[in-house]
This record gives sequence, C-alpha cells and structure tokens, in this order.
Amino acid sequence: MQIISVKNPFYILTLAAFAFTLFTQVATAQKITPADMKILKAKEDTLKAYARYMVTDSLTTTRMIADSFFTRILVRALKVKNSFNYPFESVMGISKLYAPDSSFRIFTWNMAYDDYYTRQKGAIQMATSDGTLKLFPLIDNSEFTSNAEDSVRGTNNWIGAVYYNIIQKEHNGKKYYTLFGIDNNSVMSSKKWVEVLTFNERNLPVFGGPFFTYEQDSVKQKAKYRISVEYKKDARVLMNHIPDLDVILVDHLISETDQPELKWTYVPDGDNEAYKWENGKWVHVDKAFDFKIDMSGTDPYLGKPPIGDPLLDAKGNRNEKKLDDKSNKNKAKEN
Repeated sequence: MQIISVKNPFYILTLAAFAFTLFTQVATAQKITPADMKILKAKEDTLKAYARYMVTDSLTTTRMIADSFFTRILVRALKVKNSFNYPFESVMGISKLYAPDSSFRIFTWNMAYDDYYTRQKGAIQMATSDGTLKLFPLIDNSEFTSNAEDSVRGTNNWIGAVYYNIIQKEHNGKKYYTLFGIDNNSVMSSKKWVEVLTFNERNLPVFGGPFFTYEQDSVKQKAKYRISVEYKKDARVLMNHIPDLDVILVDHLISETDQPELKWTYVPDGDNEAYKWENGKWVHVDKAFDFKIDMSGTDPYLGKPPIGDPLLDAKGNRNEKKLDDKSNKNKAKEN
C-alpha cells in the first residue's frame, strides 16, 4: 500500500488548490437565494418532462411543441439571478457543458423532425459578475451551407452540433475553446465536428477560423476553419481530445463497399490521424501512430510477434533440458 507523505510540498499545494476550488464552488453555488432555488427546481422539473417528450414522442408535431416550450422555459429559468451556477442535472438528453475556465456554458440539443431531417438547437450563457443573464441563442444554418469548413461563423449561422466535449488552449494571452460535437445528419449517416470558439473584442462568440493546418503534410492543402467526418450510421468513430497525449485523435475512415463517393458507407480502418496544438493552431499529423511491424519471420501474416520461449521446437519435439531448467526456476520462485 502506497502512502503519500504530507511532508511532500507538491501534495500540500495540490491539496490546498483542491480545497480552494471546492470552497469557491460552494461559495458560488450559495449565491442563489433559497427563493430563487425553489423557482429553478420547479422549472427544472418542467424542463425534464419536455426534454423527454422531444426525444420519445412518436408524433413530430408533439416533439416540435415540446421543443418550443422547452426553449421558452429554459430562457425563463436562465433569467433567474445567478442561474449560471445551477446545473440542471436531471434534464436528460440536453448537453450542458461548462468552459474549463467557467467563463461560459453552452447548451445544445437535437430536434428530429423525422428520420431524414434533424436540426440542432443551442445557446451560450455567459458568466456575469452581477448574476444577470447574458445569453447568445444559436441558429443552425447547416442545411444552407455548401462548404462548412471554409468560413468563420457567428451565432446566427452556426454549424449545428450537440457538443460532447470542450477543451481550452491559450496562445499569446488569448483563449481558444475547442468544441467537439455530433450531428445526427440523416437516416443513413452521422457527422462529427471539431471547431474552435473564440470571443472577439466585443466579447461576441466567433465560431471557426483557419485553425486546422496541414503544413507538415507531404501533400499541402489550405487550412480548414473546422473539420468534420461523415460515417455510417451505426459505426463507432473516435473524434476527441486525448488528454494523455494532448492531441485530437480522429479515426481514419474508408468505404466498406469501396464506394468513396458514398459517405454513409464509411467506417474506421484501424488507423488514426491527429492534430497537435502548436502556436495557436491545430497542426495535422497524417499518421498518429507510426507502428513498424517486422514481417521477416517464417509466418507471412504474423511476422515476429512477441512470444515466450517455446518448450517445443518447430516439429513439436520436447526439449528436455529446457523443461528441466523451467522446472528448477519455478521451484526456486516457490522457495
């Protein structure tokens, strides 16, 4: 059993930082008055019901009505003072992500009109010093966009996605928030998106920019303002930040039917691309893991995989001396 010594200065500093963070969170949560807390809990119960209807009701009209009521009630709830600190934990099916520095949070959800047509809804709530509401509604403009990877966007022409992760980077004193989202897209395929969110001099949200570069690739191409992958509906595709490696890792896709023009046939092929943060850009790495396999062995398929010391030779004959040596080593371990 490993015991961490309290004399370790790093441990003491870590413990102090944790205690300060916990105290700050508790103090922040206490800013909501009991009366306002009661209002927020009541609205949360209502939002929870409408969020469920948006997903489970079989009628399109009912889902649309539920979405309309949900949006209006959410805005009313967010107008309650210090609502930024209220998590709405029981409202399921709605993504609620706080920025790592708690400067804002972003709500996103999916609205399915039928099997073929979906849109994403969302809003950014900013943290304010006086607890009042500062909200930016997000209007999905995806269906009117021919090339979403080549433009900066605002809140009125947002490329819709339900966000599942957000990370923060800095460069030259400016903060960059990278968003990871999914779009149900169609009955045949899904999409995943990665883009960078910044705030301009007026503190307005700005989506995208030439942040994804390919300058280190053998085949050069223009920087992309956001990146996406489209793939077969039931496929599992990785597109996320990997903290241990500090890179964005993306599954490489191929058409399982050898029809590259049909995106709904795309599935992972076992390889990965990556993007690493350098000088305020996500720099593309064509091959994330450069594994080299020794194929010079007797088996043309397995090559020379790592195996133990065999007790039988290639013809299946026993090596008595090797057996005795193994037995003696095992006895020595037992003793």
